[in-house]
Amino acid sequence: MSKTALITGVAGQDGAYLTELLLEKNYRVFGMDRQAPEDYVDNIEHLKNKIILRRGNLMDQMSLIDLIEEAQPDEIYNFAAQSFIPLSWKEPVITGDVNALGVTRILEAIRRVKPDVKFYQASSSELFGKPETKPQNENTPFNPGTPYGTAKLYAHNITANYRDKLGLFSCSGILYNHESPRRGKEFVTRKITLSAAKIKLGLQKELHLGNLDAHRDWGFAKDYVHAMWLMLQQDEPDDYVIATGEEHSVRELVETAFSHLGLEWEKYVVQDPKFFRPVDLNMLVGDSSKARKRLNWKPSVSFDQLVKLMVDSDVKELEKSL
Repeated sequence: MSKTALITGVAGQDGAYLTELLLEKNYRVFGMDRQAPEDYVDNIEHLKNKIILRRGNLMDQMSLIDLIEEAQPDEIYNFAAQSFIPLSWKEPVITGDVNALGVTRILEAIRRVKPDVKFYQASSSELFGKPETKPQNENTPFNPGTPYGTAKLYAHNITANYRDKLGLFSCSGILYNHESPRRGKEFVTRKITLSAAKIKLGLQKELHLGNLDAHRDWGFAKDYVHAMWLMLQQDEPDDYVIATGEEHSVRELVETAFSHLGLEWEKYVVQDPKFFRPVDLNMLVGDSSKARKRLNWKPSVSFDQLVKLMVDSDVKELEKSL
């Protein structure tokens, strides 16, 4: 008998990749998004006739209760969030309401409607803020340095509370940065690959960036959603760090993207103070040993492969409109 899954934030990068994975495994998939069902973006345009789309909002408790009652899911994956970290400084209250209290609303809806659901919460490496040690694992102390990270820490802890005190199968994946051609254009990785493609095609003259020496642990989103699914197939719920364990700088990302197109990046990239973060987290690199051992998970796409994949996709899409 096939399972039913509910994915919040289904139209985002992770929602789209997870939907594809679950459909391959013969799941019945309900997708929730705060937009009207007919307004779907490119990420799930090819999927909208294969899943059941519903409107919902993490700030509206009843919409969550109604949707769980309708779907009767076996698994729920929560991706709905205010996910742009710089925006969390401009809109900290909304970020807290959606990213923190919104998760509590989902857990309460599960507890009241279908407490046997397996629940996945999208946690973030931003929980660690400026850690004193690296790499970080599940036992590294949390110390978030942004409103986004602070809201995500509340969500992470409340997910554990409902597991430990109320017996729900609720777990969090502490995911480090994961990218793909479906990444939003406001994120630095996609900004770089799209700009490189535009410059190559003569559609843009230069690229303005912030701190080129910021380091991150970047992986491929499709690999990471597989880890999420594996977490909900375990006998016992637990939290897992999902990461490549490799550090790369923004400068390396720029160099890889531009050189892939035969461009010298120094001719086109301008460092712009307005893009520097109030707090830049340069120690974030993850130790995913627990996931590799217990889930038998490992990343399949390297940093270079990921950047080139994104660049090639952006070039291809831009060429369609020329």
